[in-house]
Amino acid sequence: MVVRGVDLVSRQRLTDRTSVVLHDAHVVVAWVVIISNALVGLWALGAHRLPALRRRELWWCTAAAELTIVAQVILGVLLVTTEDREVPQFHMFYGFVALASVGIIYSYRQQLRPHLYLLYGFGGLFLMGLAIRALVIGPNR
Repeated sequence: MVVRGVDLVSRQRLTDRTSVVLHDAHVVVAWVVIISNALVGLWALGAHRLPALRRRELWWCTAAAELTIVAQVILGVLLVTTEDREVPQFHMFYGFVALASVGIIYSYRQQLRPHLYLLYGFGGLFLMGLAIRALVIGPNR
């Protein structure tokens, strides 16, 4: 059907494809968040005990892992705004708590300087746990 020069059927197909791509990306990035934060968390805990693991690359990887949370929240917000379906409230809650936790962890880095590796180690594992919980209670259970 064409209304005012816009093919509504083609537009709906494009919206459906975009929705599927966004949804698939949200699921894939969820696993990236879980795995990357688990790895950098374990690396930071290992670096607390073994000075040989204290490398600059740890901080680059930690920043990348935490940025995946930002990407995940953005994808989730896009999904909620483009689709007309219910999302469990606690799923969104865990996503925003993870995002806020990144800021809280970062804000404590100066105060906990002597325990920086523990902060980022347990922080990374905490973020991993939030992502797992959000995945478990998500709309795709």
